[in-house]
Order: sequence, then C-alpha cells, then structure tokens
Amino acid sequence: MPRKKQSSGKSSRRVFTKEFKEEAVQMLLDGHSASSIVARLGLSGTNILYRWKSQQLQASGPVANSLEARVRELEIELRRVERERDVLKKLRQESLGEGDGS
Repeated sequence: MPRKKQSSGKSSRRVFTKEFKEEAVQMLLDGHSASSIVARLGLSGTNILYRWKSQQLQASGPVANSLEARVRELEIELRRVERERDVLKKLRQESLGEGDGS
C-alpha cells in the first residue's frame, strides 16, 4: 500500500511582505537587471519579480501603465541615439586619423 507523502520543511513556500515586493520591483525599475536582483535577494527566479511588477502596475491603474509604455519608448529612443553617437564618434576618429597622415 503506498504511503502518503509527508510534507517536509523544504517544500513550504516562502511568504514575502508587500514592502519586500515593492522594494524588489523598485530595484528593477531603477535599472538593475532582474537576474542580479534575484541573486541578491535570494529569489527562485526572474518570473516572480516580473509577476510582482505586473501586479503593482495593475494595482496602480492606467496612469502607471501609460508611464510604463512611455519608459519603454524612451529606452528604445535612448538606444537609437547611443548607436548614432557611437557611429559619429567612430567617423570623427577616422577622419582625425586620416587628416594626420596627409
């Protein structure tokens, strides 16, 4: 006859306070990578962090969602401008290098 599995202390789920979740999400919003936050706080994976972020945005309402969308747009724009800067910097260095040899 099969035995019922007894639950051990290892399989119990951790419970996090609201403040802990908010601080973890704030770290994510401040620009820290999800993997570094997970490692620093001892979380099981990045999914839980993104779930907390989603829950906080839903609780904040439509204003927070529009702000999040705007942040994404600005991050895309920033990456584009950084690429342009890098190209211009490289062109300038090449033109200065060519000018010295003339």
